[in-house]
Amino acid sequence: MAIYLDVIWLLNFLFDSLLLYLTAIVLKRQVPLWRVSIGGLIGSLIILFAITPFSVYTSHPISKLLFSVVMILTVFGYKKFRYFFSGLMTFYFATFLIGGTLIGAHYFVQFDFEMSSSVLLASVKGFGDPISWFFVMLGFPLAWHFSKRNVESIEMTKIKYDQMVQVSFRLGNKKFSIRGLVDSGNQVYDPISRVPVMFVSLHKIIADIPNDLLMLTENAEAVIYGTEKVSEEWESKMRIIPYKVVGKEHQLIIAVKPEELLIEREGELIVVEKGLISFTKQPLSSDNSFDCIVHPKMLTGKKILQSELVS
Repeated sequence: MAIYLDVIWLLNFLFDSLLLYLTAIVLKRQVPLWRVSIGGLIGSLIILFAITPFSVYTSHPISKLLFSVVMILTVFGYKKFRYFFSGLMTFYFATFLIGGTLIGAHYFVQFDFEMSSSVLLASVKGFGDPISWFFVMLGFPLAWHFSKRNVESIEMTKIKYDQMVQVSFRLGNKKFSIRGLVDSGNQVYDPISRVPVMFVSLHKIIADIPNDLLMLTENAEAVIYGTEKVSEEWESKMRIIPYKVVGKEHQLIIAVKPEELLIEREGELIVVEKGLISFTKQPLSSDNSFDCIVHPKMLTGKKILQSELVS
C-alpha cells in the first residue's frame, strides 16, 4: 500500500489547526490565525517523526502531552496557570468531542472492527486505507461544525437560565406566580415617574385574569383614545407608556400597577416597590421556558434572604 506522507501531514495539520480554532471559539479568546496555524504545524510534526527513529519517543503519551502543551502556549500564550490549564483542557475536550462524534458516526453507519481499526490507526499514525481516510475527511468538518453549534447552543442555554427568575404579583385578590427572564434590552419606563415596566404573557394565566384587565389588553387602543371605558378601579391603576418597536416609530401601551410585586432569584426575595406590568396575550418564549420579561432595574429593590423568611 502506498503512503503519501505529504497528504497525511497536510490533513493532520488542518485537523490540528481546526481543533485549536474550536478551542479559541469555546473559550471566547481572540487569537490571530497565524498563531493557530503555527500551533497546528507543531502538532503535525508528530506525523513526520513517525518515520524517523524518534518515533519510539514521540508516540509515547507523555510526548504527545508535551506537544499539546507547546501548541497551547504557542496559540494562547501564558498569562497565569489557570488561563493555560483551561486552554489545555478545552483543547482535549474539543479533540475528544470530535473524535467521539466520528467514532459514533462510524459505528452508527457500519459496525466493523476491521474498518474501525483502520480509522483509529489513521487518526493516530496517519496511515489507513482510502475508505477510512475518506470517512475522516468527510466526517471531520461535519463533526467540527456540529460540535461548534452545540457548544454555542449550550452556552446560550446557560446564559438564558442564569437570568431566569421567579416572579410573583398580586392584582386585586388574585395572586400569580410565573417564570421570568431578566432582559437588559428591556429599557421601558413610565416617562413621568421613571418606574420600570415588566412585560407579562397571559398565555398560561388568562383563566384567572379579571375581565376588566383582559379588556385593557385586548382593546388597548380604544381605551387609550377614549372610545372604550374602564372601571374607576382599573383607571387609577393604569398608565399609558410610549413604546418603540422595530418597524414602528411610536406606539402606546397600557401598563398597570400591581398591589404587590416580588422577584425570587438565587435564594433572595426582591421586593419591587415601584414597578408596572404590561400584559400581552402572545407567548413571549417559543419554548414556553418563561412568561414574562423582567426589567433589570427591578432587581435593585429591597432584598430579603429566603432563610430569613423561613426563620
